[in-house]
Amino acid sequence: MLLNLNSGCSLCPISCGADRTKKVGACGTDDKIKIAKYYLHKYEEPCISGEKGSGTIFFCGCSLKCRFCQNFELSRNLRGKEISVRELADIFKELEIAGAENINLVTPTQYSDKIVNALNIFKPNIPVVYNTHGYEKTEVLQELFPYIDIFLPDLKFFSPAISKRYTGKADYFDYASKAVKFMAQKPLLFDEKGMMKSGTIVRHLVLPANVEDSKRIIDFFADNLADDAYLNLMSQYTPIGDIKDFPELNRKITKREYNAVIDYAISRGIEKMFYQKRVSASEEYVPKWDF
Repeated sequence: MLLNLNSGCSLCPISCGADRTKKVGACGTDDKIKIAKYYLHKYEEPCISGEKGSGTIFFCGCSLKCRFCQNFELSRNLRGKEISVRELADIFKELEIAGAENINLVTPTQYSDKIVNALNIFKPNIPVVYNTHGYEKTEVLQELFPYIDIFLPDLKFFSPAISKRYTGKADYFDYASKAVKFMAQKPLLFDEKGMMKSGTIVRHLVLPANVEDSKRIIDFFADNLADDAYLNLMSQYTPIGDIKDFPELNRKITKREYNAVIDYAISRGIEKMFYQKRVSASEEYVPKWDF
């Protein structure tokens, strides 16, 4: 089993092999679960947040480390609170009792082994959401698949040059494209209120000066996923993170850029699609961390 890390960590495509009981891995985390916040989050897709909110848990550390990450303090593991597997299971229960529409695991990859252990202690009666940057190994996803009801993967970059520039990883699309195709095997199921109970929503954040790369992502989605998943084209890019050496990222996207991407998706016949209002491109939508 890949979730058995006795021989070193191999949970993400980096496969750094770190013994995380002794040192941090490429994700910046050791063998302790670390979170920065959990609460009822109302700013996901309407079919995820619903009326009461998505029971969202923000995990610390990240194997991708985008330079423009809106959760920069978390992805670099600069803050957070350590919890046990048992405490994570208790958080699942607490959020369910509070009325959460689902349990939403944000940036969970580096803790996927421990998440499985927590779900074996307490499996919620509401959907479990795997909210990921998309840089995933299908072998690990296969082991997670029985535990997850909804996948919310990013599909960030098509171009190896762009992904290398912004993450240091030229192989992003190689892994993420296979990962989202695997995730899309979850059947699309909604209840009578329009809440998603099973399925996949692929998210793509439109970046400044990267409209052509967004179009290539849309081509991939249209050719491979349009029947089996939803696409969310996101306008919320906000200049945050370590972007001082990336002048093109030091502004929000323009209305023209976003509309060009939306129009192209429509031209490709994509019908299962969410749009965002550009007002979401604000630091006001970045959560205030508790730990």
